[in-house]
Amino acid sequence: MEKAAAQGGGGDSGAAPSSGGSNSSSRSSSRPTSAGSSPSSSASRGGLSGRQGAAAAAATPAGRPEGGSSSSPSSAAASPGGSGGLAAGRTTEAVLEGSLSKYTNLIQGWQSRYFMLDFETGILQYFVNEQSKNQKPRGLLSLAGAVVSLSDEAPHMLVVYSANGEMYKLRAGDAKERQYWVTQLRSCAKYHTENNLKSTPTSRTKSLSLLPPGTSNSTSSSSSQKSLNQVGPPVVTITHHKSPAAARRAKNQCPGQLNEVRECSTRDLILVEDEVTDTEDNEEEDIGVLEDQRSVILHLISQLKLGMDLTRVVLPTFILEKRSLLEMYANFLAHPDLFLTVSSGSTPEERIIYFVEYYLTAFHEGRKGAVAKKPYNPIIGETFHCSWDVPKDKVKQSRTNSPSPSPKGKAPSPPPPENYKLRFVAEQVSHHPPVSCFYCECKEKKMCANVHVWTKSKFMGMSIGVSMVGEGILYLLEHGEEYVFTLPCAYARSILTVPWVELGGKVSILCAKSGYSATVTFHTKPFYGGKVHRVTAEVKHNPTNTIVCKAQGEWNGTLEFTYSNGETKIIDTTKLPIIRKKIRPIAKQGPFESRHLWQHVTNALREGNISAATDHKQLLEERQRVEERQRAISNTVWKPKYFIKEGEGWIYFDPLWKTH
Repeated sequence: MEKAAAQGGGGDSGAAPSSGGSNSSSRSSSRPTSAGSSPSSSASRGGLSGRQGAAAAAATPAGRPEGGSSSSPSSAAASPGGSGGLAAGRTTEAVLEGSLSKYTNLIQGWQSRYFMLDFETGILQYFVNEQSKNQKPRGLLSLAGAVVSLSDEAPHMLVVYSANGEMYKLRAGDAKERQYWVTQLRSCAKYHTENNLKSTPTSRTKSLSLLPPGTSNSTSSSSSQKSLNQVGPPVVTITHHKSPAAARRAKNQCPGQLNEVRECSTRDLILVEDEVTDTEDNEEEDIGVLEDQRSVILHLISQLKLGMDLTRVVLPTFILEKRSLLEMYANFLAHPDLFLTVSSGSTPEERIIYFVEYYLTAFHEGRKGAVAKKPYNPIIGETFHCSWDVPKDKVKQSRTNSPSPSPKGKAPSPPPPENYKLRFVAEQVSHHPPVSCFYCECKEKKMCANVHVWTKSKFMGMSIGVSMVGEGILYLLEHGEEYVFTLPCAYARSILTVPWVELGGKVSILCAKSGYSATVTFHTKPFYGGKVHRVTAEVKHNPTNTIVCKAQGEWNGTLEFTYSNGETKIIDTTKLPIIRKKIRPIAKQGPFESRHLWQHVTNALREGNISAATDHKQLLEERQRVEERQRAISNTVWKPKYFIKEGEGWIYFDPLWKTH
């Protein structure tokens, strides 16, 4: 963005105003451009006008932006960043004004508004129409630190991102008019950004720093210079990432342990000592039936076709729950004691049954029951870190882990820690397709899991289906076993009445070494009658074709397990104790960690301010699109921090099985 802004603003730099200033010198106010007119006609008709006298116009040095006095757009508004600049104490003003369409919201869509850009103050403001331009503006943006970019979401569209997080989506009448506005906006933004940097370098450097609060800036001089010269808001910049190979080479400085993983792009250190018990209330209120929301859904449905891929469709903000998809995956481990118990089974049969028991209880906390809301779609490069302290007395102990008596004559060993530590990291490694990866490990139990998931959404009439393409592998290193598993689909039903969520589809769990497998079926509700959220499972020993365990019930309710010896067990997921994860406060998180990244959207949703939440969400999404286009232009391949692509899957760069 920095490069684009500089190129856009440099076209007019140093251009001298024309001496033919009769238009502007004879008027006391500027004349508007006509929406849809070409840039040249806009300029000649006074689209950029000055409120100056003829003598002042004649005495203005070359390079100052004088409006309405030239016949070409390049000289009609010379760049504020030119040789003359906008000198303090000037008695003249340069103003660009005219009609543009502004995107309001999903219901009202594009609305014609009258815009005025004051080069002297660096303020872009807009009004309902030209007649109201002398009244209080409907809205305004400071261009200092702003980024202006082209967009292909709609014809002749441009987007203005301010440094405080606000965003204007605008449309011009044609391509030439759009380019004219973009050039002038970038020019003005470039000048005021650089002027602010020169006047307040210390505070500006701090605001542009990618380091989390309280972290010292130890970057090199070249990195510091890059930070000083950037023009975008702090959350917009993505610096270079180290490749996974480079991360492995720097293992001594950046150990692979999850409690000491160094995010090389931001230089913040992930320390479990900084983590505190999560106190977030993750409960979500039902959407219910509201007429204004229904009208938004109807408007959206009218633009969709049956079976249409929704990956690139922007869904309304009010259906969002206040967490990222990456955090939702972490919540699948809300019962880490059941997860760690898997390795404690004394036989392969016990271990796969333990895994199925954990698997069936994982979804009620991860999916938040029947609440019909969806988590934020992670942006590429987004990460999520957390851990759990799991009391050892909550985890079944395997026979091989029994403490051995101390030899005679020797003092007993110090007591081991009371808790197991389970660590978790997730990362969005791809945008198209949207691929998420997560990895968790417990070194004491010698077990870890690696998962990659590609979400595919599809419009199904009155429902939306989400497929979870990909697989996970659970490694039990003590036993040399690997359990390959898949994930179910999710469906949002009755999206025009009271939406609700159900899981569906058949998933598999397979351990090739032991010959045991499991099939888990999430049953969708029949059209007439039937129960919701039903799930059944069978665990089989493949060499003998013997069923060793069956399960049935509701994945967010009561589950009944029946074993080959005739015994049964009941698990009520609603009564299972939740072990809260530990996570660092937002102030200690890097700029691309989920809660830090989405904090403004989350806060706005908590306050019920859907408009503000939408604006912040669109800012992140548009930034991702801009950066993706820049990578395409420069032929740059995105390199994730923590995961390496291997075949069709993704593997954590320093997994436990490589060091065990």
